Amino acid sequence: MIDVLEVNNVSYRYQRKQVLYDITFTVEKGEIFGILGPNGSGKTTLLKLLSKELSVQSGSITVNGRPLPSFSHKEWARFAAVLPQTIDAAFGYTVKETVELGRYAHQHRLLPMWTEEDEQAVDAAIHEVGLTEKAGESIERLSGGERQRAYLARALAQNPELLLLDEPTNHMDITQQLHLLNQLVRSAKEKKLTVIAIFHDMNIASLYCDRLLMLKEGKAVALGTPEELMEPALLHSVFQSPVNKQAHPTVSKPLLAFLPERGLSAIEQRGLPELLTWTTMDDCIAITAAEPLKVLSSALVGSGFQWATHFVNRQVSKDYNREDAELEMKQYLRKRGLPVSSTIGMMTAVDIHDAVCIYEKQDAFSLWAVVTAGVGNAVDAAHAWKRKQFEQKIGTINMMIFIDGTLTDAAYVQAVMTATEAKVKALYEENVLDPETNTYATGTSTDCIVIAATQTGTAFSYAGTITPIGQVIGRVVYEATKEALRRYRKRRDFS
Repeated sequence: MIDVLEVNNVSYRYQRKQVLYDITFTVEKGEIFGILGPNGSGKTTLLKLLSKELSVQSGSITVNGRPLPSFSHKEWARFAAVLPQTIDAAFGYTVKETVELGRYAHQHRLLPMWTEEDEQAVDAAIHEVGLTEKAGESIERLSGGERQRAYLARALAQNPELLLLDEPTNHMDITQQLHLLNQLVRSAKEKKLTVIAIFHDMNIASLYCDRLLMLKEGKAVALGTPEELMEPALLHSVFQSPVNKQAHPTVSKPLLAFLPERGLSAIEQRGLPELLTWTTMDDCIAITAAEPLKVLSSALVGSGFQWATHFVNRQVSKDYNREDAELEMKQYLRKRGLPVSSTIGMMTAVDIHDAVCIYEKQDAFSLWAVVTAGVGNAVDAAHAWKRKQFEQKIGTINMMIFIDGTLTDAAYVQAVMTATEAKVKALYEENVLDPETNTYATGTSTDCIVIAATQTGTAFSYAGTITPIGQVIGRVVYEATKEALRRYRKRRDFS
């Protein structure tokens, strides 16, 4: 790749105040390069130096190998476009007239002549920012976000090779932000437009930037890809705020969540048993948490990671069959007055009155497990491929495990593994067989598990079988599953 911009050991001071110290970096052609940092870190000063609004005092800036000061005003206007954080509104101008100002740098005659090329550049720029329908409106009648887009269109009308932006999505709603940033990405790829932008929203910067420069107190503290820089320890040291890093659900980019300061929660004040209320209805068990719990679940409703306050294990008939079981379950929850968005909902054909609940209190944490178990559709996972069909019979082992501790994502997954291994051991000791393969069953074809944690109190990085919390999960699930199976068999034998 070709470096469009080279910044070497640039420093700057306003009178006696030093605001930048020996900043060095390069930007490649067609790259979207983000600048991050807290207020007062020197971001805007750096952008003003790159845009020639301020003169370099120390160090050097070169563009395509040419010293930045050697560019005339008009040469620079043809090469680079600038969108500062605040712009004096061109009151009395329409949107189109405002954008037309961006063609000034391309006028070569003493008496400017408007050309078809100019007209096409203006219309294209207005279209790119989504303001075609408002091209004839006065600039002062636009909303803040629309006005920002009009000024961006003016910059794009210059057909620059380099675009310098200071908080480009300022005043825009999320739809406008995504439209604008998606357009910048397309321009960078299709036109090899190089973009350097200051961002305050780190998730936006992570999603849309190829590389990032992070400043703190005028110094460059990190330079690299979002994957390299979006690390909690680094961000905490720069922004002085605790941060949690997660994976984006659809693209290979990190997502960040700043963590608010929390007072002593009701869970920490009262303990897990007092926070969970168990209600047995005619066809379901409903457990309500006084505060939201972070959940990893394979449930029909509320699968994956989410926060939830309601947990429902619903009993259905043996011949239950719906084309869209998830939709039907959501309708059921609404009829019960339960909030679908914060409810974990699972189904079983087992009598809910045979549910087993075991509570375990340790010095560092407490744990509450609820298990229903039926094995009419028992299956051996290792030999399931030999089955010719899966007949729907009464069954399903549903497990809900509540923990008053702080679990990492790894601990959630390991808790699922530990609970599953304990369940399999219980099935083995209860001599549960896959009826088609006549081998020991490892579960049923519709098993469901929920791991719910308060995310307060003791922190657990892991929950495998050799950890203290894993050992409790294993023993409690094993005991609860065995007892639930015995209750299931007893009811079946007497029915």
